Amino acid sequence: MNQHISSPKSSPAQWRWQKIARRIRVPLGFLTAALYLFELWRRAPKPAAIAWSLVLVLPGLWLRGYASGYVKKNRELTVTGPYAHTRNPLYLGSMLIAAGFAVALLSWPVALVLGLGFAIIYIPVIASEERFLRSAFPEFGAYCGRVPRLIPRLSPARVTSEGHSADGAGFSLALYLKHREYNAVLGTALLYMSLLFLRPVLAAFVARAR
Repeated sequence: MNQHISSPKSSPAQWRWQKIARRIRVPLGFLTAALYLFELWRRAPKPAAIAWSLVLVLPGLWLRGYASGYVKKNRELTVTGPYAHTRNPLYLGSMLIAAGFAVALLSWPVALVLGLGFAIIYIPVIASEERFLRSAFPEFGAYCGRVPRLIPRLSPARVTSEGHSADGAGFSLALYLKHREYNAVLGTALLYMSLLFLRPVLAAFVARAR
């Protein structure tokens, strides 16, 4: 969802798990990057796999960018645009992008680590955010009853939040730029460049070193 950055009150067990998730998030990221490089070095990516990965990556990028142009963090409950289809379009977009790069590498280890990472990190974060939203916005319960947490519904739900009509405002480029969602596009471009050029460059470097 990523609509708000405030932290709700949590039970002791939930707080401990969130604390653990925060601590392992960075090491898990380094582990994923190291595994990604190892798998990339172990075998050359197949052009067909890279092409098929775009089927997941491009919709993921579009969804994240589209959602960032609607969400107003800490100001109102966003119920329009992609938020009328799924409560967590930003996280869903990230999952699609990650799955796409696992496909590009044809790597089950990378897919497993990414899946565990999302389960360990994002599930507690989503639960934490939803507890806050439920306490901050009376209409959040009705919104949850009509909009799925992750898997999108086909038709948009019409939910009215306080100070926000069911039709709502359209996509805002200013919000997209404010949230710096273009960084996702740049990061994705760098990852594709690594898929295409990193292995040949490293191989040439090793050959020269010998």
